[in-house]
Amino acid sequence: MPHCSRSISFPHPRNSIGNSTNAFRLSAATLAVLLLFGVDAVAQKKRAPVGARVAVVVDERLAALRDAPDFSANLLQRMSRGRTVTVLGTKRGPDGVTFYRVGVTSRTSGWLQTEAVVRPANVGDDERLLRLVKGSTGFDRIERASIFLEMFPRSTLRAAVLLLLGEAAEREAAELSRAAPRRLDAREMEAGGAPVHTYFLNYNGLDRFRRQGVVFTFDTATKRFHYDGAAWREIVRRHPRSPEAEQARARLAALPAS
Repeated sequence: MPHCSRSISFPHPRNSIGNSTNAFRLSAATLAVLLLFGVDAVAQKKRAPVGARVAVVVDERLAALRDAPDFSANLLQRMSRGRTVTVLGTKRGPDGVTFYRVGVTSRTSGWLQTEAVVRPANVGDDERLLRLVKGSTGFDRIERASIFLEMFPRSTLRAAVLLLLGEAAEREAAELSRAAPRRLDAREMEAGGAPVHTYFLNYNGLDRFRRQGVVFTFDTATKRFHYDGAAWREIVRRHPRSPEAEQARARLAALPAS
């Protein structure tokens, strides 16, 4: 729970008993509010930025920030996937390619090729990002799918993206199952004294997936990781009549019992 500081005023001696009681009641009420809302607020994944001018980098191969809307212009920096920018203007370059003038920080702005980013305010950008998700593999697919789910919360294409995310995560679980035993020495684990499965659940290969909200379980009997199925459960819960729902139910049924 985040630390919450308050200014304190000391009561007048004549009212110390009454004020102490009120202070106790206030503190109790404040604690109740923090217990109800504070922990949840910290646990929630960071919300996607909102606003008509917001854009996020989804194709870092095209995300060269330049000082003019021209491929011959000076390169200012390379933008990483997931970087949020503010769109300040649009201009077509000399070869017909369209650029956004974007603000990166309060002191840095430049020009980005429009295909490097998506904007929730743009009709059709969710379809374009879905095509990019489909064309991606492995962790790239997971990261771009996660961006889609953050940036397009009301898109009719969410069920399709959730299914792609879940399938990619389960394939990555198989890769993790092969890689982790090579990195975790059995003799060292035995010498360490902790339960063996906890070494696997703390395996640093999981970290980048966890940052995308993707969680894996570990089957101690088979020594294998599995995707926890969160994306499939969301399809069944929120999109039960979608074409993807039947596949999601089948995927959930195939997961090992926890």
